[in-house]
Amino acid sequence: MSSLSFLPDLPAAADLAAVRFVEPSGIRAAAEALRDQVNEKYGLRTAVSHNIATHELMRDAEGAILASEIFGFREGEERWWTAPQLALSSPLVHACRVEAEPFWCNADGFRTRLANPLLDAIDLADFRARAMTAAALVVPIHLPFGQIGAASFLSPDPERDDLSDAYRKGADMLTLLARSFVESYVKVTARARPDIAGVALSKREVECLRWAAAGKTNDEIGLILGLQRTTVRFHIRSASQKLDAVNRDQTLFKAAQLGFLAMTR
Repeated sequence: MSSLSFLPDLPAAADLAAVRFVEPSGIRAAAEALRDQVNEKYGLRTAVSHNIATHELMRDAEGAILASEIFGFREGEERWWTAPQLALSSPLVHACRVEAEPFWCNADGFRTRLANPLLDAIDLADFRARAMTAAALVVPIHLPFGQIGAASFLSPDPERDDLSDAYRKGADMLTLLARSFVESYVKVTARARPDIAGVALSKREVECLRWAAAGKTNDEIGLILGLQRTTVRFHIRSASQKLDAVNRDQTLFKAAQLGFLAMTR
């Protein structure tokens, strides 16, 4: 991994306005604007996920899949959005969990503006197969309540493995465009959860989560708290539902972000 100097491009107000929207009916036009701006300015393709922890596809107001209908990943190509194992195996996804700023990477490593030693621990073996690309310029998008989105910008040439020039010139612009689009999409499509900001966990739920965050299994938590394993599982699932989390890791992340794991006993 190396840090890089850069001379950034910045988007004009009209460019940002084009990728923002406040109604589902605006999703398609904004996605097209994002695609076209990235292609015209940098000659790159766009791949976007609003949540790397879910298999839910990004769609326009009519239900069309953005990845294929707008961003142009069609039959005969690597259909990254239909590969659920990516959330577990892709080095790009792993990197988005530990890095908040844009980076580019290939089989030789991650390139960032400021060194991040957490990226050094990510396995890059079989990079091409696991990342489904030779190189990618990636913008992690960290959202409220632990949700992480990501926008990847790829060369139309499947053999191109150097995106240093695009990163140097366009990282800032691509970041602003991608974050504006994804943040708009999440707000417009999110299920109504008026209770999430004021969510309340029970004492038992917090205790179980605190021990889970310490690496304890359900059986171990049961022994510590004097509970049955099924009771521990019930409390963790209940907390997960209250926090609108998709798995145990996201439940712990959201609980920590909302301050529950730091509560005194």
